Amino acid sequence: MALAVDGVADVVETLPGFEMVAHLAASPAFVAGIPIAFARRHALIGFDGDDDALYLAMADPGQLDLSETVARRLGVSVRLVSATDQEVQAAINRAYEQRQGEVSEVMALIDPGERAAVLAELQNMSASDDLLDSGGRSPVIKLVNLMLAEAVRTRASDVHIQPYEHHVVARMRIDGVLYDTFELPKAVQEEAISRIKVMARMDIAEKRLPQDGRVPVRVGDRSIDLRVSTLPASFGERVVIRLLDKSRGLISLDELALPEATDTRLRDMIHGEHGILLVTGPTGSGKTTTLYAALAEADSLTRNILTIEDPIEYHFDGISQTQVNAKKGMSFANGLRSVLRQDPDIIMVGEIRDHETAEISIQAALTGHLVLSTLHTNDAASAVTRLLDLGIEPYLVASSVVGVAAQRLLRRICPDCRTPHTPTDHDREVLHRLGELPEALDLSRMSRGAGCEACRQTGYRGRQAIFELLTVSGTVRDLVQQRANATTIKTEAVRLGMTTLHDDAMRLVLAGQTTVDELLRVATRSGL
Repeated sequence: MALAVDGVADVVETLPGFEMVAHLAASPAFVAGIPIAFARRHALIGFDGDDDALYLAMADPGQLDLSETVARRLGVSVRLVSATDQEVQAAINRAYEQRQGEVSEVMALIDPGERAAVLAELQNMSASDDLLDSGGRSPVIKLVNLMLAEAVRTRASDVHIQPYEHHVVARMRIDGVLYDTFELPKAVQEEAISRIKVMARMDIAEKRLPQDGRVPVRVGDRSIDLRVSTLPASFGERVVIRLLDKSRGLISLDELALPEATDTRLRDMIHGEHGILLVTGPTGSGKTTTLYAALAEADSLTRNILTIEDPIEYHFDGISQTQVNAKKGMSFANGLRSVLRQDPDIIMVGEIRDHETAEISIQAALTGHLVLSTLHTNDAASAVTRLLDLGIEPYLVASSVVGVAAQRLLRRICPDCRTPHTPTDHDREVLHRLGELPEALDLSRMSRGAGCEACRQTGYRGRQAIFELLTVSGTVRDLVQQRANATTIKTEAVRLGMTTLHDDAMRLVLAGQTTVDELLRVATRSGL
């Protein structure tokens, strides 16, 4: 039943097809014409219907004056739809996050003569403001906010602002690969970098020295932690922003999707009473995520778990986490000494970097503690020889280390544009060369991504970890005590049944989850 209100809006008690607001796309005219702050405050969002009217979903349809305001501002006829506050807020976040093309429009509005006014406004901005709410702000502030909102929307882990002589390029690392995303005018370089510095509470006047800062921001209903680093360069300061999405949640061991045998052995190590479990790989290979998954698997109700991290990326309930602070003398080694006086059962050390940290970690493992940590090595066997290189005696390494997991991240084929792929001669040659597989391979499930809007035409969306897990026992332990090299240790581990990184990667290729090209890219980049 519809009721006319001043000839402007209809109140609709039940409107077929509009009950599921969460599954509808918002009206572009509404998103462009109504500021997000207004939509949020009054819990309303507009949708295009089959007729010329705008269907306005509201948590409180009784506020007829609001519907009149929207109708007049947009110049359309409005019909009201009742929805829950949760549905409306979710639709608002989704609509304003997915705006595209606005960065280019904002750049066209920037007047180089506005620099003084822009800098003054930058100083008055609150870093805790919602980045999606850009209405009514200076063009440079809108530019920075929209750039960061775009990074969140595309699941970017880092934003790089790279100055050149005549222009500035904004690049985003998505699924481990850097893409040139926006080209900015040189005239906005100083203002944009100053805005970022203000947000991160850095000194905007200091341009000759590197600076580091951090700031929590909101993008819709997400809480994002920004880690900002600046570095003086030839044509101005270079800025890198690391984005940590706290609302994304922690990955569990089940979500790592390990092969069954590897999963069983890893869980046995995590539930062990003592020893060192190391996770190795280059920067950005997901080592910390795996350690967090291991901690989530451990029972914090019956075991005292403490961590020493640099930085603390995610906060755990029931686990005490300590931040390394070199300026105040809190190093991994010093922190580890203090942690050992806290009656720990499990200790996570963010990284073993030096002899002192390695030595204390091994002593902790030998005295009844389970120690989890990371190293930067190419494969699992090299982690053992790395400890020897740090000056640890072979018998101590053999007695304390229970396992080493090496890992990499491979991009997954985009599920929206996945298509069957007939392997080429090159694909077959790569598979056989890397894995020494039999000629009669089942290649029927191989796939590739055709490229679509969801994956930015790359054919990939999201990543999957590959692992090799070295168990230090039996003959492998004997080889460690004999100071055998990494190749010898790896050969023996494979003979005993260890799945290598290449074997695990090819498992994903043959299952149609990733491609030969992606396997080759990661193998070449990692020097495997």
